[in-house]
Amino acid sequence: MSYKVNATDLKNIRFNDPELVSSVLQNIAVILSTPRGSVPQYREFGLTTTMLDKPTPMAKMMMRAEVREAIERWEPRAQFVSMTFEERITQPGTLWPTVEVEIIGE
Repeated sequence: MSYKVNATDLKNIRFNDPELVSSVLQNIAVILSTPRGSVPQYREFGLTTTMLDKPTPMAKMMMRAEVREAIERWEPRAQFVSMTFEERITQPGTLWPTVEVEIIGE
C-alpha cells in the first residue's frame, strides 16, 4: 500500500510514535520541510536549496532526485514511489511537492 505525504502534514507531531505508518510519514514531512544545514549536530539532514531560482522543469527534476536520496538516507523504512507538484496561483514559481511512498515491513 502506498501513502502520500507533503511538508504541510506536520500538524500534530508525536515523538516516538508507536504506529509505524504515522511515524514514517511524519519523518518524511519533517525531511521535506527542513532546509539542509539548519539542524545542529545533523547539518546534512534535510533538503538543499540548490533548486531555488532554477527554471520550473529543472527545479522539479532536481527536487525529485534530492527528495528520493533524502528519504533513502534518513527514512529507510520508506521506499520512494513517485512525486507530484502543486503549483499555486497565489504563489507563482513556488513548488509544493507531494511524495508517494510505500512503507517497508508494513
